[in-house]
Amino acid sequence: MKAIYLILLLLFISTQMLLAQAKIESDIDAALVNAKKGVYWALSNISGKKARLDKSLINDDQLIARVKLEKELNGVKIESTGFSQTNEVTIVLYRSKDSLVKEGYIKKGDIEPYDEEE
Repeated sequence: MKAIYLILLLLFISTQMLLAQAKIESDIDAALVNAKKGVYWALSNISGKKARLDKSLINDDQLIARVKLEKELNGVKIESTGFSQTNEVTIVLYRSKDSLVKEGYIKKGDIEPYDEEE
């Protein structure tokens, strides 16, 4: 009889742990989706004249992503932090000028070395 109670107790504990892990996984996924939205926003806004862009993406009065775009000599660095409730996920993406041209995000010659004052 004690063995049955022990097995049921272990089963209950393992079920609770699995449910908690599934909740954490879904929270991380929501923040990751928002971080991806920031990356897509940055990729679509590369062609400006500024060497750096900082943008907060807000939807329904909630901060969903904070995006930093830095143009470098031969490409860009994108850092996007996605938020969901109390969770945040950061994606750092480096893209070369050649890959940006190949994928159609910029035209050849769009990214040039920039001065900090621009």
